[in-house]
Amino acid sequence: MAERRLSSLPPQASASLRSDARRNRALVLQAARSAFEEAGLGVPLGEIARRAGVGTGTVYRHFPSKEALFRAAVSDRIVLFTETARELAHADDPGTVFYRYLSAVIRLTVRNKALCDALEGRFEASPGVEEAFREALAVLLQRAQQADAVRKDVTIDDLMALLMGCLSMEQRRGPGVAQGRMTALACDSLRPGRRVTKLPANPPAGRNETQCGVCGGAVAPARTGRPARYCGAACRQKAHRERARARA
Repeated sequence: MAERRLSSLPPQASASLRSDARRNRALVLQAARSAFEEAGLGVPLGEIARRAGVGTGTVYRHFPSKEALFRAAVSDRIVLFTETARELAHADDPGTVFYRYLSAVIRLTVRNKALCDALEGRFEASPGVEEAFREALAVLLQRAQQADAVRKDVTIDDLMALLMGCLSMEQRRGPGVAQGRMTALACDSLRPGRRVTKLPANPPAGRNETQCGVCGGAVAPARTGRPARYCGAACRQKAHRERARARA
């Protein structure tokens, strides 16, 4: 019906209405980012409309629910994290790049309650957004492990849990504790060394495993086809030799 009304208007009036609609949507999205950053998903929709300088009906006209608005407001931030990780995937010194990237994600997220809600799983952003971020982070982890900058027994599941833990610790740090101090301490647990504590074995992975069946290292998720079982050709050949010996 709205399209029929627009088509019946003169071209100049129709273009003006479309321009106003785009402007209102941008205002709502900008206000939502600010409000969700401060209060997370709990911010009332009326408060977002007030900040945008529009009516609640205008908000609903562009976003059918507060959840839809939340997805639109937070997804682009996670996409930016993902794109940055992909750009760093072939950078020199993968160990330094990995730790700096992880620290930056925590530093930027801890000040944004909407991002915390999304990354901690309290509310899902747009479909595939978190999974793409996880895949990009897994590549950085694998390259850092190959450079002997991260211990080999750390998986992407471990890393995501550590990231969530760092967010919680940074949020709860005392007034006398510098920002980033908890993250630095946690990152030291990822570094290889003779005195690190051996990790308890994880339960067997299912069909969508992201852990190498030989060395336990991270396996980059397969975009198509069957899930990958090994982190590389060396582990794949080793597993094949072990199966051959077992058959013999």
